[in-house]
Parts: sequence; C-alpha cells; structure tokens
Amino acid sequence: MSNSTFYLLVYIWIGIAIVIFPVVMKITAPYGRHTTTTWGALINNRVGWIIMESPALLVFSGLFLFGSASHTLVTWVFFSLWVFHYVNRTLVFPFRLRTAGKKMPLMIVCLALCFNLANGFFNGYYLGSLTTMYTISWLTDPRFIIGIIMFFAGAFINWQSDNFLIHLRKPGETGYIIPIQGLFKYISCPNHLGEIIQWFGFAVMTWSSPALAFAIWTLVNLLPRALHHHKWYRDTFPDYPHKRKAVIPFIL
Repeated sequence: MSNSTFYLLVYIWIGIAIVIFPVVMKITAPYGRHTTTTWGALINNRVGWIIMESPALLVFSGLFLFGSASHTLVTWVFFSLWVFHYVNRTLVFPFRLRTAGKKMPLMIVCLALCFNLANGFFNGYYLGSLTTMYTISWLTDPRFIIGIIMFFAGAFINWQSDNFLIHLRKPGETGYIIPIQGLFKYISCPNHLGEIIQWFGFAVMTWSSPALAFAIWTLVNLLPRALHHHKWYRDTFPDYPHKRKAVIPFIL
C-alpha cells in the first residue's frame, strides 16, 4: 500500500466518525444497562467483550511486530502502551465484571469488532511499516512528554473509575447503585473521560494521523455514551446529585 493511499484511508476514517457523530448522539447503544432485544441475537457479555476487543490487540501487534520499518526504542514504547491497555481490556477486564448471566447484542459486538479492526490496522501499520521519525530525541520532545502524561493520567482515571464501578455491588447483589467515589462526585462517567484523555494523549505523543483518528473515534463513541448514561441515572434515581455533570466536571 502506498503512503498516499494509507493516509487517504485514515482521513476517510476520520470523516466517517465526524459524519456519524450526530447519529450516535441520538441512538443509545443497547448494551450494559441499556441492553435490549430489539437489536437481534444476544451473546454472553464476557465473550462479547473478548471478541470485540481482540482485533485491537492482535491486529495491531501483528502489524507492528512483522512490519517492514525498523523498530526504535520510541516505537517500542508506543507498542508497549497500546498492548498495556488492550491486554487489560481484552483479557483482564471482562473477567473482573460482576455480570454473571448478562448478555449483549451480537450486532454491537460486530460493530465494535470492525471499529477495533480498523484502528488496530491503521495504528499498527503506521508504527510497524511507515514511520521513520521516532529517533531517541523524541523522548525529550514536548509532544511526547505531554502525551505520555495525558496517557497515564487518563489510564489512571479510567482504571480507578472502573474499579469503583466493579465493587459497587457485593458478590451476589444485583441492581444499580449511585457511585460516589473519586471523580464520580463530579461526573457520571469518569471512566469514559479517562479513556478519552488517554487516547488523545497517545495522539499527542505519537503526533500521527492514525492515532488522532483513533482519539476522535473514541470521543465519538464515548461522549454520547456518557450523556446517555447520565440521562439514565437521572431518570432512574430521583435523588441523583443535581449538580453532577455527565463527562466533564462543571461543564458537560
């Protein structure tokens, strides 16, 4: 694949995200607390998580490790951070969920699988076969320093918030509880905020259009999800904190 063709596909991918954003704002994805049977067949949600997250780990890793470009210390750092996230998301997080017996639509799994396949391809191919810009001096570049701080700050917020949610209920308990720890004091979905910060940090760190495309898609997916969660909390709990925002403290 020529460089021009690759970047054209990346820009088309970004354009698709921008076009579908208004649609995603209006449609509540039917999984988790919003699960419904109207989207067709359902599968076990743990199995669904593993299937839909796997391409981001496997495709990215394969394209990076077997790509034609020389791997530098910097690109190994990028590879390690990506794998660090997706090993957790694919192989650890699904088994930490206390959701025995819950299901998700197969359609959602298929859509997420395509999403992760595309982002794994673009970023893995770029880092594994195209880039030549990441010499050792990149580690002291302000873009790398700012980006990696954002990445780990976002990862911390995401993991901490997921941990609070997982431990809201005791083993065997069902139903939903209002979370109040950490950033949940200020927003309904700090886990989504953390992941958005994390991948925009990766985009800054790599200063690349494939990573920017992934960050934009993360925002397009998770911002509407956070707003839908926030509305669900308010509709479900009459005593839900009135001043709590959806995803950005004090703003949105």
